[in-house]
Amino acid sequence: MKKKALILGATGQDGSYMVDLLLKKKYQVHGLYRKSSVGNTQNIDHLISDNKIFNKKFFLHKGDLLDTVSLNNIINEINPNEIYNFADQDHVGWSYEIPSYSFQTTALSVIEILEIIRKKKHKIKYFQPISSNIFGETKDIKQNENTSPEPNSIYALAKTTAYYASKMYSKVYNLHICGAIFFNHESPKRHRDYVSKKIVQNVCEIFHGKRKYIYLGNIKSKIDWGYAKEYVEFAWKIMQKKQPNFYVIGSGKNNSVEYFVKKCFQYVGLDYKKYIKIDKKLFRPSKTRNLLADTSKAKKDLKFKLKTDLDGLIKIMMDAEMKKYNG
Repeated sequence: MKKKALILGATGQDGSYMVDLLLKKKYQVHGLYRKSSVGNTQNIDHLISDNKIFNKKFFLHKGDLLDTVSLNNIINEINPNEIYNFADQDHVGWSYEIPSYSFQTTALSVIEILEIIRKKKHKIKYFQPISSNIFGETKDIKQNENTSPEPNSIYALAKTTAYYASKMYSKVYNLHICGAIFFNHESPKRHRDYVSKKIVQNVCEIFHGKRKYIYLGNIKSKIDWGYAKEYVEFAWKIMQKKQPNFYVIGSGKNNSVEYFVKKCFQYVGLDYKKYIKIDKKLFRPSKTRNLLADTSKAKKDLKFKLKTDLDGLIKIMMDAEMKKYNG
């Protein structure tokens, strides 16, 4: 029998990479998408348009994290072996503006899912991604699985709640609930609301004469950046472990936003200093410390090693964006 997996947030960056990965591993893959994502399926359009895959190996289901009935119906219908939850309100800036919605989508929905799994006779493995943003106020130079969460945004608070809920349900109800504390991970699939994709798009627009400047906030901020496609591969590896556990997944290296901008402009042969403007309105309301992943545990248990460094990631993103101008 083929393994069956349900991916929540199948249209997003991580979810769509997971769909591709599991199809390669011969899974029967089911994705959940909500009404607002119906016209936003570009990350999985290559699968939807493939008659040999869509509705044969890959299936889409209408639902919403905030609708328990739809979640329960879908899980009962599919009866999956594995559930990967890549759906949430994952934008820190937005979480300040829509705090209740952000918390419900990112934290309370996780408890609803865990309750559904708890009541199932068939044991379902569950993967919950957590953001390194939970360490927002930490004084530790590097963060690992033992670093105490110190959230300083609604998004980070919600992810901290999801983290502790996952651990509690795993321990109290003996469920297979595992996950990763992901540090920043980017790709050509990243939404333009995120600084990495904004930089890539704006640099290409400047190169092609469509805009004059790029407006950014604190370019001195340092970020632990990695390639999302690789991080998703380790999510699958974590799910396959006999004992459920959480692992820090990151590059273990810090680079500034300024470095990212500089490298993107170098790609098109331009001097970034001529095109960058600092806009203090783009600074975050609360300052997050420079976060840096300590992946010692993942290296020991998962043989964790990344193939793509930041320069390689920038090239992948710039290559993909420039192709849009070349037909």
